[in-house]
Amino acid sequence: MFDLGGRVAAVTGGNGGIGLAMAEGLARCGASILVIGRNAEKNAKAEGILKKHGVEAASVTADVTNEDDCAAAVDAAKEKFGRLDILVNNAGTNIRNVPHKLSLADWQTVISTNLTSAFICSNAAYPLLSENGGKIINIGSMLSIFGSSYGAAYAASKGGIVQLTKSQAVAWAPDNIQANAILPGWINTDLTRQARIDVDGLHERIESRTPAGRWGDPDDLSGIAAFLASPASDFVTGTAIPVDGGFSVNI
Repeated sequence: MFDLGGRVAAVTGGNGGIGLAMAEGLARCGASILVIGRNAEKNAKAEGILKKHGVEAASVTADVTNEDDCAAAVDAAKEKFGRLDILVNNAGTNIRNVPHKLSLADWQTVISTNLTSAFICSNAAYPLLSENGGKIINIGSMLSIFGSSYGAAYAASKGGIVQLTKSQAVAWAPDNIQANAILPGWINTDLTRQARIDVDGLHERIESRTPAGRWGDPDDLSGIAAFLASPASDFVTGTAIPVDGGFSVNI
């Protein structure tokens, strides 16, 4: 039911953080992995980590906000593996500021990286995904649900991810493509480590509100990624699933 042997997954931003953790989760289930990222050195390191799971792995250096780069990445998957079954749209960034101090350029950077890239990559992958049926996993955030005084662009982009996911689920159901979103809570990554520096008391506030009593680790995302990529989720589409230790349900 969770066997991904013979299937191929492309993971944007798959060279570190939760992207690499999800790629490892898919690899442990037998999927071949294409890592898509901007940093060639990190891509190569991620390849090595994934190959230790006994699967084929490759990488392509790409800017996923660029249509040509996304098309080239999909072509690389076809050339290397002959198919593409799973796309994880994970690439993301954040620029923290209150809305009235956020420049248009910063707004556009965050929206392009977090939301537009998922649109571009999904459309590029659609022809291959539709050949055998496929899975799209879009990465949202707790800020898909909540507002943020210091992350307006990020929250807007991640809210948009949920609506894009629902639209893909409806549009591509006839092609046997399931599209779902994962909404990570507060996870220990480079991005959130910087947030704890920027925002006084953030670590303690999050820990005290989270019923699980801790921040998440990247590997906490690997299981849900494997589920949504596998035949176990063939009747699950258009959903947005929080993986947050209960943060979003605790008032």
